[in-house]
Amino acid sequence: MPTLYVSPTAPKHHKPAVKHAFKKPFSTNGQPPTHMGPLTAFAVNPSGLRFETQEEEEKVILFLRQHIIVNIPWIIATIVLLIAPTIIFPRLFEAISLNVPLPPAFFLIGTIFWYLATFGFALSSFIGWFFNIYIVTNERIVDIDFYYLLYKKFSVAELSKIQDLSYTSGGILATLFNYGHVNIQTAGESPNLEFEAVPYPEKVVQTIRELTENEGGGAL
Repeated sequence: MPTLYVSPTAPKHHKPAVKHAFKKPFSTNGQPPTHMGPLTAFAVNPSGLRFETQEEEEKVILFLRQHIIVNIPWIIATIVLLIAPTIIFPRLFEAISLNVPLPPAFFLIGTIFWYLATFGFALSSFIGWFFNIYIVTNERIVDIDFYYLLYKKFSVAELSKIQDLSYTSGGILATLFNYGHVNIQTAGESPNLEFEAVPYPEKVVQTIRELTENEGGGAL
């Protein structure tokens, strides 16, 4: 797992504090969310969060995953796949008058393989959401992507390399739950990054912009 929940070491030197965009209202006590839960998709200044290449004096400002609402399609698909062998398939066979005699062992083996495939689909879908994370620190932006459970892509863009920031948000769900895509364009050989379907995209852009201005002393 790319994030380790350990107490961060106190830095010897501090950079000037950034008065970022998250002022209210992201929690009941009027403060931005800082505690990390197992399914957290959005956290500001998360306490006790570290990642594998984090520098000693580097501070995590934002921790992001895709909005949890994006999991609904594969969850619905999993439910349909689970009930298919016992409810959908028998009625389908009756409707098309499929009266081919098959041994009971065939149905047993087929059902086992069906449920194994369904479990694999659900597991890979969840892991694809859980382990693909975005981290914004006071020095850089980190995009960690996992592919096929075995391959990890670690993309980094320094704040000083960022040239342009934008976000897009469209559709009923994106409007209702306030999530969208954040596009980060960089200079030189640094990769362009995209945060997909993250919560509060406009605030994410504003916070990165303020961090960039603090880092470089100028506006984008």
